[in-house]
Amino acid sequence: MQVLFIKKNISLISSLLLILLFVYAATSKLLDYQKFRVEIGQSPILTAIASWIAWLVPATEIGISVLLAYSRSRLAALYASFSLMVMFTTYIIAILKFSDYIPCSCGGILQNMQWPEHLIFNIVFVLIAFAGIMLYDKPVNRKNILLQ
Repeated sequence: MQVLFIKKNISLISSLLLILLFVYAATSKLLDYQKFRVEIGQSPILTAIASWIAWLVPATEIGISVLLAYSRSRLAALYASFSLMVMFTTYIIAILKFSDYIPCSCGGILQNMQWPEHLIFNIVFVLIAFAGIMLYDKPVNRKNILLQ
């Protein structure tokens, strides 16, 4: 019984941490949208689709955050969080490996990190999402209650 309690709480804490990260990141990007769009446009990988990415990334982060908040959609949102964090991490690795110019399109406190620190930060959140998935316990009662 105690193991189930621990599993459920770790999965819930993972969800809360991901919500905090995604809402913070999306808000930072949207508050300084023009700067975010320009920096995305300077990316050697994303230049051609920068205007789409500038809206798609914050919208996806907010959407996943909403889904994480509800028990009915939490597992799918944990998978989406894991996938998004893996994509962000892969992007950082590709930029570090293949680009001489490395624009930082992150907002808030993340823009003060060096790229190796940012990579570690992302890997930690990949692991947090993974732990949330692995320790997720399907609720017996499928109510749509916030953070059940």
